[in-house]
Amino acid sequence: MDRENFKSRLGFILVSAGCAIGIGNVWKFPYVTGANGGGVFVLFYLLFLVIMGIPVITMELAVGRSSRQSAVQAYRTLEKPGSPWHIHGWFCIAGCFILMMYYTTVSGWMLNYFVKFLMGNFETMGEEGVGGVFFGMLGDPGQMVLYMAITVVAGIAVCSFSLQGGVERITKIMMIGLLVLICVLAVHSLTLKGAKAGVAFYLLPDFKLASKVGIGKVMTAAMNQAFFTLSLGVGAIEIFGSYTSRDYSLTGEAVRIAGLDTFVAIVSGLIIFPACFSYGIETTQGPSLIFITLPEVFIHMAGGRIWGTLFFIFMTFASFSTVIAVFENLIAACMDSFGWSRQRAAAVNLVCLLVASLPCALGYNVLSSVHLIGGRDILDSEDFIVSNLLLPLGSLVFALFCSWNFGWGFDNYIEETNTGEGIKMPRFLKPYFQVGLPVLILVILIQGLLPAKG
Repeated sequence: MDRENFKSRLGFILVSAGCAIGIGNVWKFPYVTGANGGGVFVLFYLLFLVIMGIPVITMELAVGRSSRQSAVQAYRTLEKPGSPWHIHGWFCIAGCFILMMYYTTVSGWMLNYFVKFLMGNFETMGEEGVGGVFFGMLGDPGQMVLYMAITVVAGIAVCSFSLQGGVERITKIMMIGLLVLICVLAVHSLTLKGAKAGVAFYLLPDFKLASKVGIGKVMTAAMNQAFFTLSLGVGAIEIFGSYTSRDYSLTGEAVRIAGLDTFVAIVSGLIIFPACFSYGIETTQGPSLIFITLPEVFIHMAGGRIWGTLFFIFMTFASFSTVIAVFENLIAACMDSFGWSRQRAAAVNLVCLLVASLPCALGYNVLSSVHLIGGRDILDSEDFIVSNLLLPLGSLVFALFCSWNFGWGFDNYIEETNTGEGIKMPRFLKPYFQVGLPVLILVILIQGLLPAKG
């Protein structure tokens, strides 16, 4: 069977960026920025994106493009005979699957809120009622399962068509819509009274403010955010390397993917900070920023129903682009590893994902008494496995595989990465790739396993 390919370079970049762009770009980036001193955090974030994020993207893409296979078979194609590297391919599949076990539920929240704003549910509601909507949604197993199931079925339906006719076509439409929406929302926020103070806090580096938090803490938070925003380490980007041409260098493509991801993260802050400063809302809240704080802002705005609806269409696109990309990874892995047709792989994954996603969807109602890793609820436990273990460990494996001769080797990696037109990865970075990059990833891994302070 011939390998499917993207129809266009734009399709490859938008689908790959869509995989990286997700809910974390919108609520986590502004929240972590707010908690870590604003503009100084953004500077460190950009630095770590360049020295960590982009190199690991090129590694995943190079493994995919050279092998023309999904993770397990990619390692088998490139590893030396008798090597065990392909075992990590199975961990990649497991990581993608566990990620979707909870991400489909959170994506369902976005769709649920889009419907609520569209139907005008928040129009006659006071501030005290907004929080009740969120907790009422979590406590209702019917709502939680319904919107999770819609997300799973829709995502698998898109992937059941060909790569070009399903994944590429739909994701391109969503990503272009997402980029238009985010710009419209940001321009609107910048016109609000008091927006200037929000922008200044967000983008003007204030080392005095950052020193109160602690420069070391700010740097650590920036390194973590730059690393996790791209969802590297579970082969989610690798698969798209296997579908792309060798016309362009992978460093250039990685810069474009990371650039789009960063654009969405930074412009999300231009939506949220001016709005929060304008309405006197705290900027250091976590997920409640999206589901409680921002709806409170929208109900005070002129035309708030429209702005709220547009915001949650944007959030739905951001989350669903990730769902489609990771589903494609799971389906491709079944096709490559078991020789299944795309339709059979889609059908099997549909059933498995619907069943496996139920515990998370029921984790705040029927199964609310269930606590797993370190007392975490189901969603947080699944997220801990992926974010704190599989992503950093997987990135470490990719880094070692691509930079040392007991793996694929730096020469093979650099040749594949630099094939085609565009920015080249310098060969003099070999010592950094062999030692410096793995050490930085190890720091993230160890930090993620240490108990949270306070």
